[in-house]
Amino acid sequence: MEAPSTSQQHDRRPRPQESTGGLWDSVKKAAFVIGSGLFFLIAFRNSVTWHLQRFWGASGDFWQTQWTKLYVTFNGNEAALFIFGAMLVPTFFFWLFNAFLMVVDTTGKPSFITRYRIQTDKNNPVDPERLRQAVKTVLFNQLFLSIPLVVLTFALMQWRGEPCSPELPTFHWVLLELAICGLLEEILFYYSHRLFHHPTFYKHVHKIHHEWTAPVGVVSLYAHPVEHVCSNMLPALIGPVLLGSHLATTSLWFTIALLVTTVSHCGYHLPLLPSPEFHDFHHLKFNQCYGVLGVLDRLHGTDDKFRKTKAYERHMLLLSLTPLTESIPDPPKKPE
Repeated sequence: MEAPSTSQQHDRRPRPQESTGGLWDSVKKAAFVIGSGLFFLIAFRNSVTWHLQRFWGASGDFWQTQWTKLYVTFNGNEAALFIFGAMLVPTFFFWLFNAFLMVVDTTGKPSFITRYRIQTDKNNPVDPERLRQAVKTVLFNQLFLSIPLVVLTFALMQWRGEPCSPELPTFHWVLLELAICGLLEEILFYYSHRLFHHPTFYKHVHKIHHEWTAPVGVVSLYAHPVEHVCSNMLPALIGPVLLGSHLATTSLWFTIALLVTTVSHCGYHLPLLPSPEFHDFHHLKFNQCYGVLGVLDRLHGTDDKFRKTKAYERHMLLLSLTPLTESIPDPPKKPE
């Protein structure tokens, strides 16, 4: 197993900028920036509504018809319907994507994919035994932690409103809720993740996730049970619960969140997919890039080293077929 080096372990000591006062100032700054963004998003909602409703058009009737058929199929059993939409559908797409990635990781084929590997000297191919262990841990987390949390989420959302309402939300409202869910996840994941890097929590909880200094897709949910609940599940759950989201929105949000975190851990910077350079650098260097969107890392200065690297220059949407490791290569290593 790959563990943080001695120098990385020393890096875990609290830095001056992480003092209580400095951290609180950064929290206030983050709250102001994100709050301002939400204010303007809501303020211009009517204008956005008009344009998106024109786009939605007749297709809204199509999706409403499909939702009604699904609702009838479950005979109004909203608990079963919620488990299906909020757990089984996102999990299906998670494993479908990761099954493909695991084939690539273990066989090294097709070369069209492997040529986009970020850490070119790692996982070529991946150790099958390590991968099996990761899969077992992920399955345990999903079966014994994710399912009970989704059941609890249904109870909370049913108490709050109608998560399985017969009428679907409007398209523009779905987009607004997805944006808010993304911002809430960024806040909760950043601070919970950074907390788990405190030496006390890291040693007993977060260390398991950092066994992979060069991550693969399924490692996105490879975590200690405490971390899986507090840092993987709760940041994603809080948005739909607070907003009282419809199951259709919740299912879409959970699916997007699982696919995005898989991409962030997959180890390949593929064309037209979100850049995984940010989180890959976190696994490589340990004490940088804690968030999802990078907003709070910029505010707190926890991406300062990342922004001085070639990985930062490669942190973009790839729009060509040329791997960024070729067009923006790392500088030659200095001879020892």
